[in-house]
Amino acid sequence: MSDRLTPELATLLAAAFDGAGGAITPPIVQTSLFAFETYSDFEDRMAGRTKAAIYTRVQNPTVAAFEELMAKAEAGDEAVAFASGMAAVTSTLLAFLKPGDRVACVEHVYPDTFRLMERLLRPFGIDIAYYPPKRFEEDEQLLDGVRLAYLESPSSVVFEPMDLSTVARHARRHGTLSVIDNSWASPVLQRPLSLGIDMVLHSASKYISGHSDTVAGVVVASHDHVARIRDLTLPLLGAKLAPFEAFLLTRGLRTLVPRMKQHEATANLFVERLSKVPQVRRVHSPGKGDAPCLEGRSGLMSIEFDDTVDIPRFCDALRHFRLGVSWGGFESLVLPARVGIAQAGDHNSMRFFGVSPNLVRLNLGLEEAEDLWRDFTDALNSSVTAG
Repeated sequence: MSDRLTPELATLLAAAFDGAGGAITPPIVQTSLFAFETYSDFEDRMAGRTKAAIYTRVQNPTVAAFEELMAKAEAGDEAVAFASGMAAVTSTLLAFLKPGDRVACVEHVYPDTFRLMERLLRPFGIDIAYYPPKRFEEDEQLLDGVRLAYLESPSSVVFEPMDLSTVARHARRHGTLSVIDNSWASPVLQRPLSLGIDMVLHSASKYISGHSDTVAGVVVASHDHVARIRDLTLPLLGAKLAPFEAFLLTRGLRTLVPRMKQHEATANLFVERLSKVPQVRRVHSPGKGDAPCLEGRSGLMSIEFDDTVDIPRFCDALRHFRLGVSWGGFESLVLPARVGIAQAGDHNSMRFFGVSPNLVRLNLGLEEAEDLWRDFTDALNSSVTAG
């Protein structure tokens, strides 16, 4: 983890709010609307001459406090928050795409983003093509004529990173908007805007929250890009973030740096020991140096077992690891790919991803690392067959 970035970010987040009356956390402004003292004040706001709060579907002081903190954390101009990560993805794509546009999307993208691309955007006349991370780096002409490049670094499921500075340079050359889901790394391990990427989004339900009690999303970008989202998709799609969730997210952000340190320490222990486990074919867990400006390893990884491991038996034998989707909280989780990707019987997704049915995703939480390792090895030993 970066010796420079981590203290800087920790200091910024610790001084998140200093409100009236000595309040050190933003108050929860639980109201749907805001009144005005005079006709003139009301008229000025409705005409856009002031930025006073008017209606919580588009603006709220507690949400604004979280958005300001996220903009600082990602070193961006401005942020806009949503009711879920998918709301952030959908609102961003619909704000900048129209029928006939082309999208270049990274392979192994988050499965629900893939479903959004295929089930909604493509039928609306948007052309979508998927490419491996190396293609984005090495093919300087890949983005020629492309309206938007949708990126993840590392990608979902197999966690393959890319050189974001190089990709951003290609995008600028072709006038292509670049958007990245930075949920895996968080601002602690990677700041894509500083590398030239145009827009960063998060499923804030994950590391930003850190407590598995909030569903939210957020986009950080330039003033102009955020203004477009605020004008078009935030008010018209209605996927606003609620004040209480914004309050919880601000709380989560304050402990982001120490939490990420613990996640990384446990992940490093697992990566080192998994290399010596004979039933493990491959570990997908990029760390510091595996891509330029990637400052460390998060607690989300995937493991491909050989055919001797009975995956259902392995999952059922775990005690500290729980079976479940999502990640980024205190608790450790396991998600077998054959369940998590082939969601609701969608076996086309499984074929598209080209993922082994013996792959499982681990979210390494904040429990004692040795307890997690003992749980993992005990479950593995009990699930190995003679095959």
